[in-house]
Parts: sequence; structure tokens; C-alpha cells
Amino acid sequence: SFCFGVKTCHHTDPLQIRLYTIAQTSFKTFRWMNCEFGSGKYYALCGFGGILSCGITHTAVVPLDLVKCRLQVDPAKYKSIITGFSVTIREDGVRGLAKGWAPTFIGYSMQGLCKFGFYEVFKILYSDLLGEENTYLWRTSLYLAASASAEFFADIALAPMEACKVRIQTQPGYANTLRECAPKMYAEEGLWAFYKGVVPLWMRQIPYTMMKFACFERTVEMLYKFVVPKPRSECSKPEQLMVTFVAGYIAGVFCAIVSHPADSVVSVLNKEKGSTAAQVLKKLGPMGVWKGLFARIIMIGTLTALQWFIYDSVKVYFRLPRPPPPEMPESLKKKLGLTE
Repeated sequence: SFCFGVKTCHHTDPLQIRLYTIAQTSFKTFRWMNCEFGSGKYYALCGFGGILSCGITHTAVVPLDLVKCRLQVDPAKYKSIITGFSVTIREDGVRGLAKGWAPTFIGYSMQGLCKFGFYEVFKILYSDLLGEENTYLWRTSLYLAASASAEFFADIALAPMEACKVRIQTQPGYANTLRECAPKMYAEEGLWAFYKGVVPLWMRQIPYTMMKFACFERTVEMLYKFVVPKPRSECSKPEQLMVTFVAGYIAGVFCAIVSHPADSVVSVLNKEKGSTAAQVLKKLGPMGVWKGLFARIIMIGTLTALQWFIYDSVKVYFRLPRPPPPEMPESLKKKLGLTE
């Protein structure tokens, strides 16, 4: 016989050695795939899911993001989405639509790591502070606070690559690759060039992320309560992931609207040297900050839906604990007289 805790096998029979190897491998896989909720391994895998969900999706929509940024900073030249694509292809060729893909992939991978990983950390932390009953009663506020806390750190990780991306996409001839852009920016403006957009990023991303997580969580809850004809525990994994995608898209539309004015400021600010957020906001005016909104709704709606789909798929693949939609605790039901 053999046990999982022994690291070396003392058997000489080939079949027993083979069985021992299979058992060890299976046990290690079981331990890895079934980690404890709230453990370091759980947070690490959630962060990995964030890297995949944000890095892949943002890179996939680089062409649309490039046109959106150019609509924001030069509306006279790029009058619409269609015009933006045609002008870009005419001037830079089809390859020109991929400008800024490297800083996008690196920057948003780092952002996803912090956004999703820290969200899980803060959600559990704040829930422990509130207690079971208050967590249920104040769950929307909990989602808002946890996501805002996570995004604060995520934007610090994103800011350098976001500055490079916008500079590459909106200043033709400045630089074509990250390797050209980053040293040039540092030589001209120093380290500040990479972080001067962090405050506008907070202005854009924190409301966006608060809406993204709180709206998603509550939409999932309502879909299972009012739309899906059976409890989540009885739904297949594909059915659960479909609910995730729909809830993510709904959340994404609201995210785009809430965060678009600040997104316009970030795009112009990273293009122009020496400008401040207040100066850019005054220059754009109340109507100018909404340029490119339709393109951003399409981009962010699809992006957010895919991000949640990928993130939830990672949780499913690694068999991470996925708590069901929140239900009122029995103790609270008794206090409110809802049980006999």
C-alpha cells in the first residue's frame, strides 16, 4: 500500500510504482484545483483570471480603441467611427489599426491582476468587518467599496502603459512601438510622463469599476431570481456562464456611460504636453467630453461581458469556490419575522 503524504516510493514492483505516481499526481491536482475560499491560492488564481480577462479582451479591441481615442482628440479629422477606420487604414495601412497593442496588453494585464484579485480581497475583508447580516443588507455598498478600493491600486499599475498607448495611438510619427515610445517619453518629461494621467484614470476607472462590479453582481442576482427558471445550483456550467455574459454586457453599457467624460480627458491629456485635467476639461466643454461615446459603448459592453465570461470560466476551470447569489441569513429572517 501507499499513502499520499509519502514523497518517496519504496516499492520495486513496476505496477505499484506506476499507481503511486498516478496517486501523487492526482492528489496534487486535487489540492491545487480545490483551494479554500479566501486563501492565498484563491486570491492568486483570481488575479490570474483577471490577467487573462483584461489583457486578452483589451488587446482584442485595440483597433476600436485606437479609433475612439482619435475621435476624442481630433474630431475634425475623425468625424465618425467609419471615417476613423477609413482614414487610419488610408494613412497607416491595416497594420496601423494595431498600434499600441503591446502597452495595452501589458498595462491591462497588470490592471486585471489588481482589479479582480484585490476585489476578492476587499470584498471578503469588508464582509468580515460588517458581519453576515449587514453584508446582506449593505451588499451593494460592499460591492462599490471593494471595487473602488481595488481599482485605486489597479490604476497605479495601469498608468504607465496607458500613457504610452495613448501617445502611440494619437500622435502619428511620435513612436510606433512601446520600445520606441517609453524611452522617448522618459527623456522628454521624466517619470512624471507615465503618471500624470493617474488622477484622470482614477476619475475614469473607479466609477467605471464600481459600476462594473456592483451592477454585475446585482444583475446576476436578479437574473437568477426573475429570469432563469431554476436555481443556479441546478444550472449547467454553460448555462451559468451565459448568465455571466448577459449580466456583464448590461453592466458594461452603464460603465461606458458613467466613465466616458473622464476617458475623453485622459485621451487628450496624454496627447498634449504640459496640460492639466482642468485645462483639458475646460477646452473640451460639456459636449466635447461625450465624443466617441457610441464607439465606447460597443467596445466596453462587449469587453465587460467577455471579461466576466473569461474570469468566471477561469474559476470554473480551477474549481474555485463560487458562492451562490446572496440570500437573507436565517438570523435576519427571524429578526424580521419572516420565519415561524
